Amino acid sequence: MIAPIQLPFEQRHPLEVAPQLRDLQSRRAVHEVRTAVGDRAWLVTSHALVRRLLADERLGRSHPAPEHASRTGESALFGGPQGDFDTEQVDHARMRALLQPHFSPRQMRRLRARVEALTAQLLDDLAEQGPPADLHAALALPLPILVICELIGVPYDDRDQFRAWTQAAADITDRTRSEQGLADLFAYGRQLVARKRRDPGDDMISRLCATDSVGDDEIAMLSMALLFAGHETTVVQIGMGALLLLADPEQWRTLLEQPGLVPNAVEEILRAPGRGGDGIPRYARTDFDIEGVTVHKGDLVLLHSGAANRDETVFSDPDTFDITRWTAGHLAFGHGPRYCIGAPLARIELQAVFSQLVPRFPTMRLAVPTEELALRRDVLTGGLIALPVTW
Repeated sequence: MIAPIQLPFEQRHPLEVAPQLRDLQSRRAVHEVRTAVGDRAWLVTSHALVRRLLADERLGRSHPAPEHASRTGESALFGGPQGDFDTEQVDHARMRALLQPHFSPRQMRRLRARVEALTAQLLDDLAEQGPPADLHAALALPLPILVICELIGVPYDDRDQFRAWTQAAADITDRTRSEQGLADLFAYGRQLVARKRRDPGDDMISRLCATDSVGDDEIAMLSMALLFAGHETTVVQIGMGALLLLADPEQWRTLLEQPGLVPNAVEEILRAPGRGGDGIPRYARTDFDIEGVTVHKGDLVLLHSGAANRDETVFSDPDTFDITRWTAGHLAFGHGPRYCIGAPLARIELQAVFSQLVPRFPTMRLAVPTEELALRRDVLTGGLIALPVTW
C-alpha cells in the first residue's frame, strides 16, 4: 500500500508551484494526504473539480463531531471545523446578508477614490524616503490596513496591536498562541462595539449597531473576522503581484506602456502565484463520491485553488506570468455561495496599486535575487516577509 502524501509541499522558489503538487496534478484529480499535523484528508487539484466542489452543498466548514475532526494545522481560526453543523447554512446566509450591503457596488464606488488617494500618499512617502526600500513595509502592508480600518471603523493607530493579534490567530504551528490571539481580537471587537454604540460614525460597525436583532457579540465576531480577512490576504496579493512584475521586467514595461492592461494584470496577479496553501478546507456533510473516491461524512477535503489556477487544461502555459492573458475563471476568490465577499474591494486596491506604482517608479527593480526572498510559513496566509527594491 502506498503511504498518503505528507503536507505541506516543499516550495523552493516564491513564484513556483511546488514540484510535488504539479506531479500529483498530472496524475489524477483527488489524492489521499496527511495534513501538517498528521491527519487524514483528500486533496483536490483539478480546476473543474475544485470549482464544482466549492459550490457543492455536501461540503461545509462545520463537522458533526468537531473534537474528532481532521485538522489542517494548529490555527484556532482555520485549522479545524467552524460553526454549528446543524445550522451552518442558515448561519452563513445570515452572515452574508449582514455584510453584503457594505460591499455593494455603490459602496465600492464611493471607496475607490479614497483607496486611490491613500495609495498616492504611500507612494509619495516612498519617493521621499528614497531607495533602497522594502515595498512590503512601505505599501503592501499599510494600504490594506488603512482601507479596512476606514471601512469597518477601526482606529488606524491600533494597527500594531490588532495586527499582532491577527498574526497570532493565524499561527498554524502554535495552538495556544492562536487561541489567545483570537480571544484578544474578539475582546478588542467588543470594546469597539461598545464605543460605537456610544459614539457612532460612518462605518460598518456603527451601521451594524443600528441594525435590529444583531447583538454585540455577533457584531464583534463579524467585524473582527472581516478585519482579519480584509487585510491579511490583500497584503499578500499586493506583495506577490509586485514581485511577479518586478521579476519579469518585460511585463513591467508592458504595463508601463499599456496602462489599460491594469485590470487584466490584476486578474493574472490573482491567478499566477499558485497560492492556496494546502487547500481550502471543507468537511463532508454526507457520504458521496468524488471522481471514483468515496468520501465519508466528516472527512476533510482540501480544495487547492492554487493548483486549480495553474491547471493547463484551463490556462495555456499556466506557469508563465502574462498580463495580456485572458484570465476569466480563476478561483483566487473561490466560487459559489462562499465566493469572497470582499473580492470587489481587493480588486480596487490592487488596481489602485498597479495603476500608480509602475508609472510613478518606472525604473523600480528588485534589490536582491528572487530566490533570496523568504515566505511566511508560520501563518495561514503566507506571503512575503520583505520585498527589497531600488530605483
